[in-house]
Amino acid sequence: MKLGCVTGNVVSTIKTPCHQSCKLMVVDPIDMNRKVIGPSIIAIDSVQAGIGDIILIVEEGGSSREALQNPTLAIDALIVGIVDYLVNQE
Repeated sequence: MKLGCVTGNVVSTIKTPCHQSCKLMVVDPIDMNRKVIGPSIIAIDSVQAGIGDIILIVEEGGSSREALQNPTLAIDALIVGIVDYLVNQE
């Protein structure tokens, strides 16, 4: 799992049938200091996250499909949790 920050929604009027009920969000991967550490990704939201939320993402397709219990879903990243707060041990 990785940390991310939701920066936007993806609006698509035409989707493949397996994505019809999926909410797509733009996520920036971040570190513990909330610094962006990589390029933005598109993730399926399974926890009702919103813009500005710090979230947990799973980026492996197989793990994401298993979490959604949908073995046929085309997916690269899944939002699996909303972070309440971060505690930096440094």
